[in-house]
Amino acid sequence: MHGDTGTIAKDGLHARLQREGFAFLAAAQTRALIERDGGLRDWAMFAASWNDLVMDGYLVDHGRFRRRRHAVFSIGADGIARREAHQPHFQSRDYNRVYGGIERWFEPLTAAVGESETLRSILHFCTKLFGELSPDVRNWRVETHQFRIEARPGEPGLPTPEGMHRDGVDWVLVLMIARHNIASGTTTIHSLAGELLGSFTLATPFDAALVDDARVLHGVTPVEPLDPSRAACRDVLVVTFKRA
Repeated sequence: MHGDTGTIAKDGLHARLQREGFAFLAAAQTRALIERDGGLRDWAMFAASWNDLVMDGYLVDHGRFRRRRHAVFSIGADGIARREAHQPHFQSRDYNRVYGGIERWFEPLTAAVGESETLRSILHFCTKLFGELSPDVRNWRVETHQFRIEARPGEPGLPTPEGMHRDGVDWVLVLMIARHNIASGTTTIHSLAGELLGSFTLATPFDAALVDDARVLHGVTPVEPLDPSRAACRDVLVVTFKRA
């Protein structure tokens, strides 16, 4: 269903995700997979767009550490990502005890980012992989989130202020864009019963985490500045796929 340019099962991702419910991809492997059927010629513009994110006003403690933009796409049997009208991000309280139960409106991805070759290539990679893992799904609802988590002396940034959680979707990609003067930010994966299954740090652009959201919980430890005298931030792209 999701493209006719071959399978990526031979990279072992299928087996890893089916066996463990998650996978860490080092930067070189992630980039090779994305570039297999797409291009990254506008990566510099794409990564620089994290400097244009807007403060998240929904943090219940009124923290000032998270900036973001958001967009929704639909992907049908032809594998083409079509951007939908701007709409809120919603999670039930079953999945997000802190921010669930309300419609949260965030500033949209800019047109340049939404139409970029880089984002389209990332979505194509996800569509192929998740489509092969969920062959019964014909239509996807895809949400894309640009996140910047800022850290200051005495004020750590919280990548997942809701703690260990599920997103209420089928599949999740977390792609590292950049780290600036940041310590920690370790991704941890737990079983639904709370058992630690794995941990790793997205440290380099294109390092990635893939998560089977129905099977595992994920979270990220707080980040702190390495040099308190300089600005510090962690930039990631989060893409979620949910059967429509």
